[in-house]
Amino acid sequence: MGEITGGCLCGQVRYRVVKPLKAFHLCHCSRCRKSTGSAHASNIFTAPDGVEWLSGEALVRRFDLPTAERFARCFCSHCGSGVPYLSRNGESMIIPAGSLDGDPGIGPQDNIFWRDRACWYDQCGDAPRFDEYPE
Repeated sequence: MGEITGGCLCGQVRYRVVKPLKAFHLCHCSRCRKSTGSAHASNIFTAPDGVEWLSGEALVRRFDLPTAERFARCFCSHCGSGVPYLSRNGESMIIPAGSLDGDPGIGPQDNIFWRDRACWYDQCGDAPRFDEYPE
């Protein structure tokens, strides 16, 4: 495994992945859609001690949804970007894939909570693609 680093949008929170990546799930549950503001969360799993904080760890805030057994989210308190967090059962470090700086060397292995996907998600494959803003 080559060095894999990541961080938040403002750059104040930085981390390095120090353990092998185990799984990559695209989660379509309503909680993940609401927390990301997107069609799904893109979460990579590693060992509980799989991330080394390089800077800004004191800026990281955590939200555990009280009505959920598993849902949690950590984010930079300055810019709000999602950053890695320890699962509520302590068994995995969950890394928001979009917070990585480059290729993690692992791709999504599945779509979970598929029946809960956004009603418009299936139309995404047919939408035009642009390398920049459309004209």
